Amino acid sequence: MIKNYDQLSSLEIDTLREIGSIGTGNAATALSQMMNRPVRITLPEVRIMEYNEAIEWIGGPEEVTAGILVKMSGDVGGIMLSVQKLDLVNVVLSTMLGESIDSYENLTELERSAMIEIGNIMISTFINAMSGLADLNIKLTVPAFAVDMQGAILTVPMAEYGGMSNYLMAIGGNFVCDGKEVPCHLLLSPDLRSLDFLLRKLGVTDV
Repeated sequence: MIKNYDQLSSLEIDTLREIGSIGTGNAATALSQMMNRPVRITLPEVRIMEYNEAIEWIGGPEEVTAGILVKMSGDVGGIMLSVQKLDLVNVVLSTMLGESIDSYENLTELERSAMIEIGNIMISTFINAMSGLADLNIKLTVPAFAVDMQGAILTVPMAEYGGMSNYLMAIGGNFVCDGKEVPCHLLLSPDLRSLDFLLRKLGVTDV
């Protein structure tokens, strides 16, 4: 059984990257349907990273951002986080509500609800793709919403799973809509039991 992400083989990492690519592609399709206009995603980068490295990768611990957090249970346990920076938020809000914001502090209740819905759709679509590939049953909690420094937002998965592993799966790419490219980041932190189960279901781990 895998005891740490360091033990993953190149085949296992490639398989996780393939899941990330398919999941983000499906998320772009769902976003396109919700916004009623074409949305595509650039070739996503999928990496297994330490928490501190992941925080730097998405802009640093002190950058204020919005996070939509969902807990997973069932065949796969853990946490998934959708990181929504202002560029992405404003593309969504301008398309859906004809509005934009200069600061997260200016979010109305309606705008906040729209962001939660977008984050929930992106996460759910990603998880559904992963579930379909591996024939898994994964349950998701109601999404939680937070605006804070990225380092603070990530303390939740760190506190819950940091004692088991300091690594997570970071998925990043750019959504392209109306000629604009805006960054998209998803962070997946499955517990190690779930990661082992997932890889066995995909047929890439025998033990």
